[in-house]
Amino acid sequence: MRMDVMIKKVVWMGLTVSLLGFALVPEVRADEWDKKTVLTFSQPVEIPGHVLPPGTYTFKLLDSMSHRHIVQIFNADESQIIATVMAISDYRLTATEDTVIRFSEVPRGSPEAIRAWFYPGDTTGHEFVYPKVRAVQLARAAKTVVPALAVEAADVDALKSVQIVAITPDEREVPVELAIQLTPPPPEAAPTTVMQTAENTGSARELPQTASLLPFVILLGLGSIGVAFGLIVFGRRALAPTA
Repeated sequence: MRMDVMIKKVVWMGLTVSLLGFALVPEVRADEWDKKTVLTFSQPVEIPGHVLPPGTYTFKLLDSMSHRHIVQIFNADESQIIATVMAISDYRLTATEDTVIRFSEVPRGSPEAIRAWFYPGDTTGHEFVYPKVRAVQLARAAKTVVPALAVEAADVDALKSVQIVAITPDEREVPVELAIQLTPPPPEAAPTTVMQTAENTGSARELPQTASLLPFVILLGLGSIGVAFGLIVFGRRALAPTA
């Protein structure tokens, strides 16, 4: 094979591999930005205002304002939106590689109620805010503080401005900032709700680790291009006339 033909093939291979790696970046960044998570539940679970039958669902972060977040829940292929719910920040000391779902304790026979959702690698999660009537029931059953909407919110714009309160286990309504930690805890301090008790923790399947392969793919492409240029320099020197 001629040297120039081989060099061209190496260059094109390097460019192709590099472009493939860069093409994957927008998808990874999008998932990091909206925390897109695909979850499969083997039994019914409760979210604010709905009970999800067993199946696969997509959770995505729509928007955030300071310590509050708006979460949208879709069916598996995102062709149908099932619910739009308000959440506030929740915290944990150690991040995990898995998606983690925390459940509130509920009366026997009731679907487990999702309390909080943590995206892989994040120490800040999203604690769901329930309608006030349901929050009272959950706070009483779990003996813990539950964030609640002060009034019903009809749409996304209303969610962005609706007042959030906290319901205590004795069914009192108190300002949310007095009962729930809304800012990151100081180092070495346990992330906790001020009046929080023990809770169940479950985890969903691990998401594909797409981001971890990107540096290797891009470096492989750039390395191929570097080899090609090295061959060009070597070829020129080999063909240069000697004195």
